[in-house]
Amino acid sequence: MSKLANEQMKPETQNSKPETQNPKPKTQNPSPFQVDENGYYGNFGGAFIPEMLYPNVEELRQRYLGIMAEPSFQQEFQQLLKDYVGRPSPLYFAKRLSEKYQTNIFLKREDLNHTGAHKVNNTLGQILLAKRLGKQKIIAETGAGQHGVATATVCALMGMECIVYMGEVDIARQRPNVERMLMLGAQVIPALTGSRTLKDATNEAMRHWINHPTDTHYIIGSVVGPHPYPDMVARFQSVISEEMRWQLKAQTGRENPDYILACVGGGSNAAGAFYHYLDEEEVKLVAVEAAGHGVHTDKSAATTFLGKVGILHGSKTLLMQTADGQVIEPHSISAGLDYPGIGPIYAHLKEKGRAIFLSATDAESIEAGFLLAEMEGIIPAIESAHALAALDQLDFQASDVVVVNLSGRGDKDLQTYIEWKKKRNE
Repeated sequence: MSKLANEQMKPETQNSKPETQNPKPKTQNPSPFQVDENGYYGNFGGAFIPEMLYPNVEELRQRYLGIMAEPSFQQEFQQLLKDYVGRPSPLYFAKRLSEKYQTNIFLKREDLNHTGAHKVNNTLGQILLAKRLGKQKIIAETGAGQHGVATATVCALMGMECIVYMGEVDIARQRPNVERMLMLGAQVIPALTGSRTLKDATNEAMRHWINHPTDTHYIIGSVVGPHPYPDMVARFQSVISEEMRWQLKAQTGRENPDYILACVGGGSNAAGAFYHYLDEEEVKLVAVEAAGHGVHTDKSAATTFLGKVGILHGSKTLLMQTADGQVIEPHSISAGLDYPGIGPIYAHLKEKGRAIFLSATDAESIEAGFLLAEMEGIIPAIESAHALAALDQLDFQASDVVVVNLSGRGDKDLQTYIEWKKKRNE
Protein backbone atom coordinates (compact mmCIF):
# COMPACT_ATOMS: atom_id res chain seq x y z
CA MET A 1 0.00 0.00 0.00
CA SER A 2 1.24 3.49 -0.80
CA LYS A 3 2.40 5.60 2.13
CA LEU A 4 1.31 8.74 0.33
CA ALA A 5 -1.18 10.38 2.65
CA ASN A 6 -4.76 10.94 1.81
CA GLU A 7 -7.95 11.34 3.78
CA GLN A 8 -8.03 7.67 4.72
CA MET A 9 -4.47 7.42 6.07
CA LYS A 10 -4.22 6.08 9.62
CA PRO A 11 -2.06 7.77 12.26
CA GLU A 12 1.59 6.78 12.14
CA THR A 13 2.96 4.57 14.90
CA GLN A 14 6.41 4.89 16.40
CA ASN A 15 7.66 1.62 14.91
CA SER A 16 6.41 1.90 11.34
CA LYS A 17 8.80 2.93 8.57
CA PRO A 18 8.37 4.57 5.15
CA GLU A 19 7.70 2.12 2.38
CA THR A 20 10.72 3.53 0.59
CA GLN A 21 13.53 4.47 2.97
CA ASN A 22 16.17 6.85 1.65
CA PRO A 23 19.77 5.67 2.03
CA LYS A 24 21.90 7.84 4.28
CA PRO A 25 23.97 10.55 2.60
CA LYS A 26 27.48 11.17 3.89
CA THR A 27 27.00 14.66 5.29
CA GLN A 28 25.40 15.55 8.59
CA ASN A 29 24.06 18.86 9.84
CA PRO A 30 25.28 19.61 13.37
CA SER A 31 22.18 21.63 14.26
CA PRO A 32 19.50 19.70 16.20
CA PHE A 33 16.86 21.80 14.45
CA GLN A 34 17.89 21.11 10.86
CA VAL A 35 17.01 18.00 8.88
CA ASP A 36 19.17 14.95 9.61
CA GLU A 37 20.80 12.48 7.23
CA ASN A 38 17.59 10.44 7.00
CA GLY A 39 15.34 13.38 6.16
CA TYR A 40 13.95 13.77 9.67
CA TYR A 41 13.58 16.62 12.11
CA GLY A 42 13.83 14.61 15.32
CA ASN A 43 10.88 12.20 15.13
CA PHE A 44 9.21 13.95 12.19
CA GLY A 45 9.70 14.11 8.43
CA GLY A 46 10.89 11.32 6.15
CA ALA A 47 9.70 10.36 2.68
CA PHE A 48 6.48 8.32 2.64
CA ILE A 49 6.00 7.87 -1.06
CA PRO A 50 4.62 5.37 -3.59
CA GLU A 51 7.07 3.43 -5.71
CA MET A 52 6.23 5.41 -8.86
CA LEU A 53 7.52 8.59 -7.26
CA TYR A 54 10.65 7.05 -5.77
CA PRO A 55 12.95 7.76 -8.77
CA ASN A 56 11.87 11.42 -8.87
CA VAL A 57 12.17 12.03 -5.15
CA GLU A 58 15.42 10.08 -4.90
CA GLU A 59 16.97 12.01 -7.78
CA LEU A 60 15.94 15.23 -6.10
CA ARG A 61 17.33 14.09 -2.74
CA GLN A 62 20.66 13.08 -4.26
CA ARG A 63 21.13 16.22 -6.35
CA TYR A 64 19.43 19.23 -4.72
CA LEU A 65 22.28 20.24 -2.40
CA GLY A 66 24.90 19.82 -5.11
CA ILE A 67 22.92 21.84 -7.65
CA MET A 68 22.19 24.58 -5.14
CA ALA A 69 25.91 24.83 -4.32
CA GLU A 70 26.98 25.24 -7.96
CA PRO A 71 28.42 28.73 -8.59
CA SER A 72 26.41 29.08 -11.81
CA PHE A 73 23.17 28.24 -9.95
CA GLN A 74 23.89 30.69 -7.16
CA GLN A 75 24.88 33.43 -9.60
CA GLU A 76 21.64 33.08 -11.57
CA PHE A 77 19.50 32.70 -8.43
CA GLN A 78 21.01 35.68 -6.62
CA GLN A 79 20.84 37.91 -9.67
CA LEU A 80 17.15 37.09 -10.23
CA LEU A 81 16.36 37.64 -6.53
CA LYS A 82 17.88 41.10 -6.86
CA ASP A 83 16.80 42.23 -10.32
CA TYR A 84 13.53 40.33 -10.77
CA VAL A 85 12.11 39.78 -7.28
CA GLY A 86 13.40 43.07 -5.89
CA ARG A 87 15.41 41.77 -2.93
CA PRO A 88 16.49 42.60 -0.34
CA SER A 89 13.03 43.23 1.04
CA PRO A 90 13.06 46.16 3.50
CA LEU A 91 13.09 45.81 7.27
CA TYR A 92 10.74 48.60 8.27
CA PHE A 93 10.54 50.13 11.75
CA ALA A 94 6.79 50.49 12.43
CA LYS A 95 6.84 53.62 14.58
CA ARG A 96 3.16 53.97 15.40
CA LEU A 97 2.69 50.24 15.98
CA SER A 98 5.74 50.29 18.25
CA GLU A 99 4.25 53.15 20.26
CA LYS A 100 1.01 51.23 20.69
CA TYR A 101 2.74 48.12 22.05
CA GLN A 102 5.46 50.05 23.90
CA THR A 103 8.31 48.16 22.25
CA ASN A 104 10.31 48.17 18.99
CA ILE A 105 8.46 46.47 16.14
CA PHE A 106 10.02 45.88 12.75
CA LEU A 107 8.20 44.48 9.73
CA LYS A 108 10.11 42.28 7.30
CA ARG A 109 8.43 43.45 4.11
CA GLU A 110 8.05 40.25 2.08
CA ASP A 111 4.82 41.83 0.81
CA LEU A 112 6.96 44.09 -1.38
CA ASN A 113 8.45 41.20 -3.36
CA HIS A 114 7.41 40.73 -6.98
CA THR A 115 4.12 38.75 -6.89
CA GLY A 116 3.31 40.17 -3.44
CA ALA A 117 4.62 37.52 -1.06
CA HIS A 118 7.58 35.43 0.06
CA LYS A 119 6.50 32.55 -2.18
CA VAL A 120 8.56 33.68 -5.16
CA ASN A 121 11.84 33.06 -3.28
CA ASN A 122 11.10 29.34 -3.36
CA THR A 123 9.47 29.06 -6.78
CA LEU A 124 12.39 30.83 -8.42
CA GLY A 125 14.89 28.51 -6.76
CA GLN A 126 12.91 25.39 -7.57
CA ILE A 127 12.37 26.18 -11.23
CA LEU A 128 16.10 26.79 -11.70
CA LEU A 129 16.69 23.43 -10.05
CA ALA A 130 14.02 21.74 -12.20
CA LYS A 131 15.70 23.03 -15.37
CA ARG A 132 19.01 21.52 -14.26
CA LEU A 133 17.20 18.22 -13.65
CA GLY A 134 15.92 18.28 -17.23
CA LYS A 135 12.22 18.68 -16.40
CA GLN A 136 9.89 20.25 -18.97
CA LYS A 137 6.66 20.74 -17.02
CA ILE A 138 5.75 22.22 -13.64
CA ILE A 139 2.83 21.48 -11.34
CA ALA A 140 1.93 23.20 -8.08
CA GLU A 141 -0.77 23.46 -5.44
CA THR A 142 -2.07 26.68 -3.96
CA GLY A 143 -4.48 27.86 -1.28
CA ALA A 144 -4.41 31.65 -1.05
CA GLY A 145 -3.14 31.74 -4.61
CA GLN A 146 0.18 33.41 -3.75
CA HIS A 147 2.21 30.26 -4.39
CA GLY A 148 0.19 29.61 -7.54
CA VAL A 149 0.89 33.11 -8.81
CA ALA A 150 4.57 32.82 -7.92
CA THR A 151 4.81 29.46 -9.73
CA ALA A 152 2.96 30.76 -12.79
CA THR A 153 5.25 33.80 -12.78
CA VAL A 154 8.51 31.86 -12.86
CA CYS A 155 7.11 29.43 -15.43
CA ALA A 156 6.32 32.37 -17.69
CA LEU A 157 9.82 33.72 -17.04
CA MET A 158 11.42 30.40 -18.01
CA GLY A 159 8.97 29.41 -20.75
CA MET A 160 7.75 26.24 -19.03
CA GLU A 161 4.29 24.68 -19.00
CA CYS A 162 2.47 25.26 -15.70
CA ILE A 163 -0.51 23.54 -14.07
CA VAL A 164 -1.80 24.79 -10.72
CA TYR A 165 -4.27 22.84 -8.58
CA MET A 166 -6.51 24.96 -6.37
CA GLY A 167 -9.53 24.09 -4.25
CA GLU A 168 -12.88 25.17 -5.67
CA VAL A 169 -13.66 27.11 -2.48
CA ASP A 170 -10.33 28.94 -2.69
CA ILE A 171 -10.86 29.73 -6.37
CA ALA A 172 -14.03 31.58 -5.39
CA ARG A 173 -12.56 33.53 -2.47
CA GLN A 174 -9.21 34.32 -4.12
CA ARG A 175 -10.46 35.18 -7.60
CA PRO A 176 -7.94 37.99 -8.29
CA ASN A 177 -5.06 35.53 -7.92
CA VAL A 178 -6.81 33.03 -10.19
CA GLU A 179 -7.05 35.69 -12.89
CA ARG A 180 -3.38 36.54 -12.42
CA MET A 181 -2.39 32.89 -12.89
CA LEU A 182 -4.47 32.61 -16.04
CA MET A 183 -3.00 35.84 -17.43
CA LEU A 184 0.48 34.43 -16.79
CA GLY A 185 -0.38 31.42 -18.95
CA ALA A 186 -0.99 28.79 -16.29
CA GLN A 187 -3.78 26.23 -16.33
CA VAL A 188 -5.76 26.33 -13.08
CA ILE A 189 -7.51 23.05 -12.24
CA PRO A 190 -10.08 23.03 -9.40
CA ALA A 191 -9.96 20.42 -6.66
CA LEU A 192 -13.55 19.24 -6.20
CA THR A 193 -13.16 16.70 -3.39
CA GLY A 194 -13.16 16.99 0.40
CA SER A 195 -13.27 20.54 1.71
CA ARG A 196 -12.17 21.78 -1.75
CA THR A 197 -9.34 23.80 -0.20
CA LEU A 198 -5.55 23.53 0.15
CA LYS A 199 -5.36 19.93 1.41
CA ASP A 200 -7.41 18.73 -1.54
CA ALA A 201 -5.41 20.77 -4.04
CA THR A 202 -2.26 19.13 -2.67
CA ASN A 203 -3.86 15.68 -3.04
CA GLU A 204 -4.66 16.39 -6.70
CA ALA A 205 -1.17 17.71 -7.41
CA MET A 206 0.34 14.59 -5.85
CA ARG A 207 -1.89 12.36 -7.98
CA HIS A 208 -0.86 14.26 -11.11
CA TRP A 209 2.81 13.82 -10.24
CA ILE A 210 2.34 10.08 -9.73
CA ASN A 211 0.93 9.85 -13.26
CA HIS A 212 3.64 12.07 -14.81
CA PRO A 213 6.80 11.31 -12.86
CA THR A 214 9.49 11.60 -15.54
CA ASP A 215 9.01 14.96 -17.25
CA THR A 216 7.34 16.93 -14.44
CA HIS A 217 8.67 18.69 -11.37
CA TYR A 218 6.29 19.42 -8.51
CA ILE A 219 7.03 22.81 -6.94
CA ILE A 220 5.69 22.33 -3.42
CA GLY A 221 4.97 25.70 -1.87
CA SER A 222 5.70 25.06 1.78
CA VAL A 223 7.94 23.08 4.14
CA VAL A 224 5.74 20.01 3.76
CA GLY A 225 5.83 16.85 1.67
CA PRO A 226 8.45 14.10 1.46
CA HIS A 227 12.13 14.80 2.09
CA PRO A 228 13.91 16.74 0.63
CA TYR A 229 11.09 19.25 0.09
CA PRO A 230 10.85 20.66 3.64
CA ASP A 231 14.59 21.27 3.77
CA MET A 232 14.84 22.53 0.19
CA VAL A 233 12.00 25.03 0.60
CA ALA A 234 13.43 26.23 3.93
CA ARG A 235 16.82 26.80 2.31
CA PHE A 236 15.33 28.87 -0.51
CA GLN A 237 13.31 30.90 2.01
CA SER A 238 16.28 31.35 4.36
CA VAL A 239 17.16 34.51 2.43
CA ILE A 240 14.59 36.19 4.71
CA SER A 241 16.52 35.63 7.94
CA GLU A 242 19.85 36.05 6.16
CA GLU A 243 18.84 39.60 5.24
CA MET A 244 17.22 40.16 8.62
CA ARG A 245 20.55 39.66 10.40
CA TRP A 246 22.46 42.40 8.61
CA GLN A 247 19.44 44.70 8.44
CA LEU A 248 18.97 44.48 12.22
CA LYS A 249 22.69 45.06 12.72
CA ALA A 250 22.50 48.22 10.64
CA GLN A 251 19.38 49.55 12.41
CA THR A 252 19.78 48.35 15.99
CA GLY A 253 23.46 47.49 16.37
CA ARG A 254 22.77 43.79 16.90
CA GLU A 255 21.91 40.87 14.63
CA ASN A 256 19.55 39.03 16.95
CA PRO A 257 16.04 40.25 17.77
CA ASP A 258 14.25 39.25 20.94
CA TYR A 259 11.21 37.90 19.08
CA ILE A 260 10.39 36.78 15.53
CA LEU A 261 6.68 36.35 14.76
CA ALA A 262 5.37 34.58 11.68
CA CYS A 263 2.14 32.91 10.64
CA VAL A 264 2.24 29.15 10.11
CA GLY A 265 0.07 26.89 7.97
CA GLY A 266 2.49 24.58 6.21
CA GLY A 267 5.03 27.15 7.30
CA SER A 268 7.38 28.34 4.53
CA ASN A 269 7.52 32.01 5.50
CA ALA A 270 8.20 31.16 9.14
CA ALA A 271 10.85 28.64 8.08
CA GLY A 272 12.64 31.40 6.22
CA ALA A 273 12.29 33.92 9.04
CA PHE A 274 13.46 31.42 11.68
CA TYR A 275 16.18 29.66 9.67
CA HIS A 276 19.33 31.50 10.77
CA TYR A 277 18.09 31.83 14.34
CA LEU A 278 17.15 28.23 15.10
CA ASP A 279 20.27 27.69 17.22
CA GLU A 280 20.15 31.14 18.82
CA GLU A 281 18.25 30.16 21.94
CA GLU A 282 17.88 33.76 23.15
CA VAL A 283 15.73 34.57 20.10
CA LYS A 284 12.10 33.67 20.81
CA LEU A 285 10.51 32.12 17.74
CA VAL A 286 6.74 32.64 17.69
CA ALA A 287 4.67 30.57 15.26
CA VAL A 288 1.06 31.72 14.91
CA GLU A 289 -1.54 29.31 13.61
CA ALA A 290 -5.09 29.93 12.42
CA ALA A 291 -7.59 29.32 15.24
CA GLY A 292 -10.55 29.93 12.93
CA HIS A 293 -13.63 30.27 15.14
CA GLY A 294 -11.53 29.13 18.11
CA VAL A 295 -9.33 26.16 19.03
CA HIS A 296 -12.16 24.64 21.08
CA THR A 297 -14.63 24.71 18.19
CA ASP A 298 -14.95 22.38 15.21
CA LYS A 299 -13.81 25.17 12.86
CA SER A 300 -10.10 25.65 13.36
CA ALA A 301 -6.74 25.00 11.71
CA ALA A 302 -4.49 25.17 14.79
CA THR A 303 -2.62 21.93 14.18
CA THR A 304 -0.14 22.02 17.06
CA PHE A 305 -3.04 22.55 19.49
CA LEU A 306 -5.36 19.96 17.98
CA GLY A 307 -3.17 17.57 16.00
CA LYS A 308 -1.76 14.11 16.60
CA VAL A 309 1.15 12.30 14.96
CA GLY A 310 0.35 10.96 11.52
CA ILE A 311 1.36 11.03 7.87
CA LEU A 312 0.20 13.73 5.52
CA HIS A 313 1.32 14.33 1.94
CA GLY A 314 4.48 12.28 2.25
CA SER A 315 5.86 13.18 5.67
CA LYS A 316 5.35 12.24 9.30
CA THR A 317 4.13 15.24 11.24
CA LEU A 318 1.27 16.55 13.37
CA LEU A 319 -2.13 16.65 11.71
CA MET A 320 -5.73 17.14 12.70
CA GLN A 321 -7.44 13.76 12.63
CA THR A 322 -10.18 11.71 14.20
CA ALA A 323 -9.52 8.79 16.55
CA ASP A 324 -9.58 6.39 13.59
CA GLY A 325 -7.19 8.48 11.50
CA GLN A 326 -9.58 10.41 9.24
CA VAL A 327 -8.25 13.88 8.44
CA ILE A 328 -10.37 16.61 10.05
CA GLU A 329 -11.32 19.38 7.67
CA PRO A 330 -9.65 22.62 8.80
CA HIS A 331 -11.20 26.07 8.81
CA SER A 332 -9.71 29.53 8.53
CA ILE A 333 -10.81 32.76 6.96
CA SER A 334 -7.33 32.67 5.44
CA ALA A 335 -7.09 30.49 2.35
CA GLY A 336 -3.37 29.97 2.95
CA LEU A 337 -3.63 28.67 6.52
CA ASP A 338 -6.53 26.20 6.37
CA TYR A 339 -4.28 23.16 6.15
CA PRO A 340 -4.85 20.21 8.53
CA GLY A 341 -1.15 19.57 9.05
CA ILE A 342 2.06 21.45 9.64
CA GLY A 343 5.61 21.20 8.35
CA PRO A 344 7.61 18.49 10.18
CA ILE A 345 10.12 21.05 11.42
CA TYR A 346 7.35 22.67 13.48
CA ALA A 347 6.27 19.37 14.97
CA HIS A 348 9.91 19.01 16.07
CA LEU A 349 10.16 22.59 17.37
CA LYS A 350 6.93 22.03 19.31
CA GLU A 351 8.16 18.75 20.80
CA LYS A 352 11.49 20.28 21.81
CA GLY A 353 9.97 23.51 23.14
CA ARG A 354 12.17 25.63 20.87
CA ALA A 355 9.31 27.73 19.46
CA ILE A 356 6.30 29.38 21.05
CA PHE A 357 3.08 28.30 19.35
CA LEU A 358 0.13 30.68 19.49
CA SER A 359 -3.08 30.94 17.50
CA ALA A 360 -5.30 33.77 16.32
CA THR A 361 -8.98 33.61 15.43
CA ASP A 362 -10.53 34.88 12.22
CA ALA A 363 -11.83 37.96 14.04
CA GLU A 364 -8.53 38.72 15.77
CA SER A 365 -6.62 38.44 12.52
CA ILE A 366 -8.95 40.57 10.44
CA GLU A 367 -8.93 43.30 13.11
CA ALA A 368 -5.12 43.14 13.25
CA GLY A 369 -5.10 43.68 9.49
CA PHE A 370 -7.30 46.76 9.82
CA LEU A 371 -5.07 48.05 12.62
CA LEU A 372 -1.92 47.85 10.50
CA ALA A 373 -3.68 49.53 7.60
CA GLU A 374 -4.89 52.38 9.80
CA MET A 375 -1.67 52.85 11.78
CA GLU A 376 1.04 52.20 9.18
CA GLY A 377 -0.66 52.48 5.79
CA ILE A 378 0.05 48.82 4.99
CA ILE A 379 -2.70 46.34 4.12
CA PRO A 380 -1.41 42.85 4.98
CA ALA A 381 -2.50 39.50 3.63
CA ILE A 382 -4.89 37.87 6.08
CA GLU A 383 -2.28 35.15 6.57
CA SER A 384 0.25 37.75 7.74
CA ALA A 385 -2.38 39.42 9.90
CA HIS A 386 -2.44 36.28 12.07
CA ALA A 387 1.15 37.03 13.10
CA LEU A 388 0.22 40.64 13.83
CA ALA A 389 -2.69 39.47 16.00
CA ALA A 390 -0.26 37.64 18.27
CA LEU A 391 1.24 40.97 19.37
CA ASP A 392 -1.70 41.21 21.79
CA GLN A 393 -0.78 37.85 23.35
CA LEU A 394 2.82 38.61 24.31
CA ASP A 395 4.34 40.79 27.04
CA PHE A 396 7.15 42.90 25.64
CA GLN A 397 9.80 44.98 27.36
CA ALA A 398 10.37 48.52 26.14
CA SER A 399 13.87 47.54 24.97
CA ASP A 400 12.77 44.44 23.04
CA VAL A 401 13.35 44.16 19.31
CA VAL A 402 10.39 42.39 17.69
CA VAL A 403 10.33 41.33 14.03
CA VAL A 404 7.04 40.39 12.38
CA ASN A 405 7.45 38.63 9.06
CA LEU A 406 4.91 40.36 6.85
CA SER A 407 4.67 37.47 4.43
CA GLY A 408 2.24 38.93 1.89
CA ARG A 409 0.17 41.92 0.87
CA GLY A 410 -3.57 42.13 1.18
CA ASP A 411 -4.68 43.02 -2.35
CA LYS A 412 -6.00 39.48 -2.82
CA ASP A 413 -8.03 39.76 0.42
CA LEU A 414 -9.70 43.13 -0.12
CA GLN A 415 -13.14 41.61 -0.70
CA THR A 416 -12.87 39.62 2.53
CA TYR A 417 -11.84 42.75 4.43
CA ILE A 418 -14.71 44.72 2.86
CA GLU A 419 -17.30 42.08 3.70
CA TRP A 420 -16.01 41.81 7.28
CA LYS A 421 -16.15 45.57 7.80
CA LYS A 422 -19.68 45.70 6.38
CA LYS A 423 -20.80 42.94 8.73
CA ARG A 424 -19.03 44.61 11.68
CA ASN A 425 -20.83 47.89 11.02
CA GLU A 426 -24.31 46.41 10.63
